Amino acid sequence: MAFRVDLTVQVEDALKELPDDGHRDVMEVIAAALTRRGSWPAPGGWDGAVQQGRRGWVAYAAYRDGIEVYEVGWTG
Repeated sequence: MAFRVDLTVQVEDALKELPDDGHRDVMEVIAAALTRRGSWPAPGGWDGAVQQGRRGWVAYAAYRDGIEVYEVGWTG
């Protein structure tokens, strides 16, 4: 089954401002969050989840068919 990823406008803007290393790190964390469906919060609710990587992190909400990333960070 294919899952979708939605990015808020704020996340799209933040990704544009990151250097290549930061962009790559954050995208890897988004991919990791998407593939770990068992760690998603309940779909359609008010709950969110945070996925951390080596130097990046993402906050997201879940739906039945994917996730919406609403905040990202990078510590590089």
